[in-house]
Amino acid sequence: MQEANVVEHQIPKVKVFPIMFSLMLAVFIGTFNETALNVALSELMRTFHIGETLVQWLTTGYLLTLGILVPLSGLLMKWFTTRQLFLTAVALSIIGAVTGAIAGSFEILMIARIFQAAGTAILLPLLFNSALILFPPEKRGSAMGLVALVFTAAPAVGPTISGLLIVKLSWHWIFWISCLFMLVSLVFGAIYIQNISKITKPKIELFSLFMSIFGFGALVFGFSNIGESESDWNSTKVFIPIVISIVILTFFVFRQLTIEKPLMDLRAFQKSMFVNGTLLILVCMMVNLSAMLILPMYLIRVIGLNALSAGLVLLPGGLIFAFFAPVIGRLFDKYGPKWLVLPGLIIVVVSLWFLTSLSPTSTISLIVSLHCSLMIGIVMVWNPAQTNGMNDLPPEMYPDGTAIMNTLLQIAGAIGTATAVSVMKIGEIKFLENSSSPDVLHPSLALTAGIQDAFFFTISVSAVGLLIGLFIKRVKVENQHHMK
Repeated sequence: MQEANVVEHQIPKVKVFPIMFSLMLAVFIGTFNETALNVALSELMRTFHIGETLVQWLTTGYLLTLGILVPLSGLLMKWFTTRQLFLTAVALSIIGAVTGAIAGSFEILMIARIFQAAGTAILLPLLFNSALILFPPEKRGSAMGLVALVFTAAPAVGPTISGLLIVKLSWHWIFWISCLFMLVSLVFGAIYIQNISKITKPKIELFSLFMSIFGFGALVFGFSNIGESESDWNSTKVFIPIVISIVILTFFVFRQLTIEKPLMDLRAFQKSMFVNGTLLILVCMMVNLSAMLILPMYLIRVIGLNALSAGLVLLPGGLIFAFFAPVIGRLFDKYGPKWLVLPGLIIVVVSLWFLTSLSPTSTISLIVSLHCSLMIGIVMVWNPAQTNGMNDLPPEMYPDGTAIMNTLLQIAGAIGTATAVSVMKIGEIKFLENSSSPDVLHPSLALTAGIQDAFFFTISVSAVGLLIGLFIKRVKVENQHHMK
């Protein structure tokens, strides 16, 4: 059992609900944007005359921007007030949404996604940090359940909402809807958001700042290029950026551990349950985003559904996640993480195993059932692992802990989606090479083979998660003051 964290930290009274509502609405739209374009990718490929490997940058580029900017969030929360960060982040998101709505080329659309991601990069850690400050330890699981809901349910329902918009209107309306809700969040937040964190204004270590940007950026860039290099994993576009990132991030870690005021306090990794929880949510992120990228491609290009129908197939899983997230949070508060995390990981592995058997003749009911069970398994792991991990840190390290977790989440998401696409493409190529008459084969057969291989990749990731989950232990947290 982990040693209790005992901290004396007096915090003034604030209105908890208005602050959380403003943040949760903004983060919901920000994370909705992560997968909202997935069901539109096929149409965007036709509209802009681009291929799979380029169009995936609308997803991977979004995650790349998050991976570069989220590491700075811990520093930003020590320099600027909650209100200042919130208003800035929502303004960036609105600029991105308007730009995307009027985009007439792939390049402009990519710029819009970068603006949206920049806003989300500030909002994500801000929400996590606020939830940790506003709620006492005995209610933190329920609070983080709501956070997990907006963080992961929004990407789950994104394809359904965007599919409806594409069929009834056009893909431009995905951005207009995002803009509308961000404006609501901006108005509500401008009225109610106030500062709840301690502003210390530590010295900015520019060398660490540059190493963070280029190190994390090169890492995601290298893995993203795997999808463009087809079967050549030894491509210089992949190998060189990854090697450079490893070198830079090695110096970055050493620098953070040896300077007095680090950009990111890596002493958080001295806490075993923080490490355990972080690794488990990385597994969840890779599996979730990979599945949310692969399944729409399968439903549209293999089964032959339109964007709206594909979104509707994925809707029950998103709704189930939304229902179970607060429930799992309350169960965590009462029973701890172990008896939620381990069964959840088993459900994830079994669901993915059955998904490797998808074929052009698979029924819609089977796909809905497997997706729902996958989402149940993920929510059983995500919230308990994350809350338990953050509980292992003292309150003064919450900004650093949230920055670390969210940085690694975006990196894992980018690596997971890029690798899944790469494995899928390699599977397609091998299927065609091993077929006696590839010219007469239906393209969906090759794509199905690639999709099956991609799900085998996600099984390997979740199997590692199952091993990590065996070591999770409940962290007891006592005597922490909180917001009223």
